[in-house]
Amino acid sequence: MTKVLLIEDDTVLRENTAELLELSDFNVITSPNGKIGLKDAKKHLPDVIVCDIMMPELDGYQVLNRLSKHNKTKHIPFIFLSAKTEHSDVRKGMNLGADDYITKPFTEGELISAIKSRLAKASILKEQGQDNVNNYLEEDELCSLNDLKNFFDDYGEEFRFNKEDIIYREGEHSNFIYLITEGAVKCHKLDTQGKELATGLYKEDDLFGYTSFTHNLPHRETAKAIKNTKLVGISIIQLTKILNDNHKVVIALIDLLTDNISNFKEQLLEMAYSSVNKRTANTIIQFAEKINRKPDDPIKISRNDLASVAGIATETFIRTLTNFKNKGIVKSEGRNIVVLDLEALKQIN
Repeated sequence: MTKVLLIEDDTVLRENTAELLELSDFNVITSPNGKIGLKDAKKHLPDVIVCDIMMPELDGYQVLNRLSKHNKTKHIPFIFLSAKTEHSDVRKGMNLGADDYITKPFTEGELISAIKSRLAKASILKEQGQDNVNNYLEEDELCSLNDLKNFFDDYGEEFRFNKEDIIYREGEHSNFIYLITEGAVKCHKLDTQGKELATGLYKEDDLFGYTSFTHNLPHRETAKAIKNTKLVGISIIQLTKILNDNHKVVIALIDLLTDNISNFKEQLLEMAYSSVNKRTANTIIQFAEKINRKPDDPIKISRNDLASVAGIATETFIRTLTNFKNKGIVKSEGRNIVVLDLEALKQIN
């Protein structure tokens, strides 16, 4: 029987569509969201995938994009099933590589016809020798940071932290390398007087937590969630194997570490030579760009965290912030900061 993977978060529609397909002699596998659907596609390797667009965890566009990067799944016919009917939505789906696009509500005939036509096309391509899926390696090669992050998403262990939760402390053993899927994280060290020195600020889609890629060494900094945060982590043992087997990923990680070191040096120079006003302004800009989807969204971070990244006392930061508010550059909404004039903030010396 032809195997169909149906990815749909609406329970009623998912069950009704699955029943409709089963009555037409298809073997149906159902997934309630994009994240589970992605794993089911790689596990079951269906003959065709029917996928909704607007879903939790991963939307349909993300599912298609990730499947297209894996040799075992990139040639599986993919059909979008969605209530989004704008031409731009259809075009986006097709540009990503979808084979068809069915809008809700749909008829039984439309769905069955679309599936059969996609299967027929795949069969013809295979007969013509244009589908070389059997020639691919048993394991997909990871060639880039994006491939590595997809590996984290697919096989990593999930962790959730509330705002202000400590993820790990300086001196604890580093068993995992983390990818942020939601939220933001601040890393810091304490000096001999107990003052925080921020060593890193990480946003969604950033990797962090690597003290060593080859040894189980203690963490050299403390990591704290500065928003409600979701992480996926893989063990150092797993990562070591990946690096041994995928040399292109090693080069990509070297580039990432080089950028991180350069950024940290620039931050130290900024702290050493810039004025308090400049450090405060740059810190607000950094947080606005790192943790907000839009720079003008409220910055929901404590004054202590902002001050530690700026490398100044909290009281000094608050006084400088008050000066910015008086000039109409920023404003406060409760404990949150809103940037009113981003260009003026960038021009502060």
